[in-house]
Amino acid sequence: MKKFTKASELMWLFGVLFVSLGVAICKKADLGVSMIAAPAFIIFEAVQSLWSGFSIGVVEYLLQGVILIIMCLIVQRFHLKYILAFLTAVIYGYCVNLWFLILGTDVFSQVYLRWIMLIVGDITTSLGVACFFRTYLPLEVYELVVAEVANRYNFKVNVVKYCYDAISLIVSVILALTLFGDVKTFDWSTIWYTSFHSIGLGTIVTTIINAPIIAGCGKLLDSVFDYEPLFPKIKNCMDKL
Repeated sequence: MKKFTKASELMWLFGVLFVSLGVAICKKADLGVSMIAAPAFIIFEAVQSLWSGFSIGVVEYLLQGVILIIMCLIVQRFHLKYILAFLTAVIYGYCVNLWFLILGTDVFSQVYLRWIMLIVGDITTSLGVACFFRTYLPLEVYELVVAEVANRYNFKVNVVKYCYDAISLIVSVILALTLFGDVKTFDWSTIWYTSFHSIGLGTIVTTIINAPIIAGCGKLLDSVFDYEPLFPKIKNCMDKL
C-alpha cells in the first residue's frame, strides 16, 4: 500500500487533536480519566470554586509547566525545545476546552455506554500519543518526559512509559484522597459505574492497556504514513535546538 508522504507535521496536529479529544471523551464517561490527565482534573475540581475564570485547559498547561521543571532536574539539562513543548501544552489545554465546548460536559447516561466511550477515549488518546512520537515538532510535556528520560538514561521508551503511568496513578490517588476531605464517602460498590474525583476503575483499566494500545497505534501509523517533513528547513532548525 502506498503511504501518505511528508506527514511529520500532520502527526503533530493529529497528536494535539486526538489526545485532547480522547481525554474529553473519557471524562464524559465518568469512570475515571487516564492517570496522566487525572491530576489536572482533580486539581481543577478542587480550585474551580475559588476562581471562576479557571478552566481545565489552564490547569493542564500550568501543571505541565511544573512537570517540565521536574523533568529538567531529572535529566539535568535544558533545551529551548522544552519551552516549545510548553507552548504545545498551552495549545493542547485550549483544545481540551474546545472539545468540552463542542461535546458538552454531561456524563453519558447509560453504564454500558460509559464503558464503550471509555475504550473509545483510550484508543483516541493512545493514537494521539503515537502521533506525537512520530513528529519532529515539539512534544506535549507528558510525552516529552518519557522521551527525554528514556534518551538520557538509555531506557526503553515503553518501560519509561509504564513507570510514568504508574507514578501518575499514585499521585492521582493521593490527590483525590487528600484534597477534598471526603474520603469516608467513597463507596467501593460504585467504582464500576462512576468515578471518585476523576479516579475510578476506568483509570486502572487505562493504566494497564495504555502502553500496548499506543504501540499498536504506532504500528498502524507506520503502515500508512511516511514521516518525512513537509518543511525540511523547520526540521533542521528543530534538530539544532
